[in-house]
Amino acid sequence: MQDRLKMGLVQPAAYEAMDALDVFAARTQISKIQQELMRIRASQINGCAYCVHYHSAEAIKQGENEKRLLLISVWREALNVFTIEEQLLLQMTEDITLIHQQGLREELYQRAIKSFGEIKTAQIIMVIVTINAWNRIGVGLKMQPEY
Repeated sequence: MQDRLKMGLVQPAAYEAMDALDVFAARTQISKIQQELMRIRASQINGCAYCVHYHSAEAIKQGENEKRLLLISVWREALNVFTIEEQLLLQMTEDITLIHQQGLREELYQRAIKSFGEIKTAQIIMVIVTINAWNRIGVGLKMQPEY
């Protein structure tokens, strides 16, 4: 396979704009581990090997348990592994990532507002939107995990 372009080199302003969204996410009320769980789940759904690898490593650096990371793709069957709050974040991640199916369901949206409030719910949505954009860059450019 021939190497594809490097977005950061070809369109640095666009890459910087994406980075700005990550800077925003770092300043939110969402914990680093929760952000990584959402990023990993969206990346799994979108088939972005680069992002799954990168964000799994980041989660481990943040102190996440590797055994939990192995269960993210089957979180619905491993309910005792993830907190109620994490389950809600993973559900939101799936609904927004798979937006073509039904979007963020009303019931789920209302649960998020009740649990997190409007500001944190908006922050959660932005983290999910951002990783989905990164996934499209990663998959579109066939970015490979670095070992």
